[in-house]
Amino acid sequence: MVDKAHRKVILAASLGTVFEWYDFYLYGSLAAIISRQFFSGVNETTAFIFALMAFAAGFAVRPFGALVFGRLGDLVGRKQTFLITIVIMGLSTALVGLLPGYASLGVAAPIILVLLRMLQGLALGGEYGGAATYVAEHAPPGKRGLYTSWIQTTATLGLFLSLLVILACRSLFGEQFEVWGWRVPFLLSIVLLAVSVYIRLQLSESPVFLEMQSEGTLSKAPLSESFTRWPNLKLVLLSLFGGTAGEAVVWYCGQFYALFFLTQVLRVEAFTANVLIAGALLLGTPFFIVFGSLSDRIGRKPVVLGGCLLAALTYFPLFGALTHYANPAIEAAATANPVVVVADASTCQFQFDPVGRAVFTSSCDVAKGQLARLGVPYTNEDAPGAVAQVRIGSSVVPSFEGGGLAAADFTTRNAEFGRVLGSALQNAGYPAAADPAGINHAMVLVILTVLVVYVTMVYGPIAAWLVDLFPARIRYTSMSLPYHIGNGWFGGFLPTVAFALVAWSGDMYYGLWYPVIVAVATAVIGAIWLPEASKEGLQ
Repeated sequence: MVDKAHRKVILAASLGTVFEWYDFYLYGSLAAIISRQFFSGVNETTAFIFALMAFAAGFAVRPFGALVFGRLGDLVGRKQTFLITIVIMGLSTALVGLLPGYASLGVAAPIILVLLRMLQGLALGGEYGGAATYVAEHAPPGKRGLYTSWIQTTATLGLFLSLLVILACRSLFGEQFEVWGWRVPFLLSIVLLAVSVYIRLQLSESPVFLEMQSEGTLSKAPLSESFTRWPNLKLVLLSLFGGTAGEAVVWYCGQFYALFFLTQVLRVEAFTANVLIAGALLLGTPFFIVFGSLSDRIGRKPVVLGGCLLAALTYFPLFGALTHYANPAIEAAATANPVVVVADASTCQFQFDPVGRAVFTSSCDVAKGQLARLGVPYTNEDAPGAVAQVRIGSSVVPSFEGGGLAAADFTTRNAEFGRVLGSALQNAGYPAAADPAGINHAMVLVILTVLVVYVTMVYGPIAAWLVDLFPARIRYTSMSLPYHIGNGWFGGFLPTVAFALVAWSGDMYYGLWYPVIVAVATAVIGAIWLPEASKEGLQ
């Protein structure tokens, strides 16, 4: 159990971090709406990919925030860094709620949005290492896993809080939520910022840092000590590839990609999908503490790496079951009337256009673009020299070559092709959206909870593992970088990479290969080369 004095430390550090994760996750939860508000100048598929890229931009800069604020935390203290990061995060999030959309500002709107996302990422890059280090440096021997596991709950609780606020606003504002009500959750960050700053002002500095300060043993150059001296740099690299990379993809697959899969692939209504994810988070969150405490007894490696392997072995059947219970009509239609794009493979492009300037007019691109927009799984069949056609069971819908058409004529032909294709798909049993009456809510909730439990297994002990590995004088800097490269890059780019893979292949499960491969690689590297330091004294 945690005594009263330590409980206050954990609560104060954790609450501030919950609010910071709430700010960061709002964007991911509202990516579809944001794509329409800020990227309406491009086509629908590109707009959603661009919105996911802006989401990922916040993750991309997290390692740089880790360097800046990690160094600051090792030089001047954990508490001061806490205050700086929370102010940056709160203000940049509130500004998203005030930012005019593409219709008002044009291309300046998405540019400013991405800049605000980058500020959020910088702040978050300095947040986690400080919170984990601060709590760990208060923990008694043999309790680091238990104590820091409370910090690990903050990411999930922040997501849970963001989902609850979004659901409340959707219910309160109705149809106006898509117009302007989506801004309210961002604007609430002003209130959360005030609460967070007050909480963090109540904290005293870490006793380990104060001891180093009084003894004159603080690092004068934490960056060079961390990354130019091979023994420490080796641990940084091993903790990235043998720990945080796999942890990150399991975490983001179990929470973010699961929500994306429900809403964008299985076409489950957003409110229902968010309620189910929130329920799974509520059921699964206590397991952060369970696995954090377990790691104090048996070590961090078997818990974290075991979670990576379990996830890798079961993702494909679990997501297959998710389809079966959330939208069985897609599964039935795909079995009875499989869709095949028959086209000259050399004319099929990878339809990724972040600046909205490319025009995909080949018959193959036209066919795949429509299928991707409709969320229909398909396979590919090469037919050199042929005009593409979409085969739906025994019926065939021919595409058209749009390269020589005027823009207006292409738009007209493409719309007509879309109507014909949509009608054929509907006749073949493919639903435009998941039938609410056909969703087995209990089984979907069970599957989502299993995915969240995997998250708790890999994420619960990771802070304690990183703290164990690095000496106190450079701990903030050393642990922050591998954590944020792993979670910011390997995890943060998962929705974008997975979506692109699915759109390219036509297989709704193809995006899962990314987390599976990374998780297996992490388990192998971590098991062989990364040390288990949980039984050593906290430095």
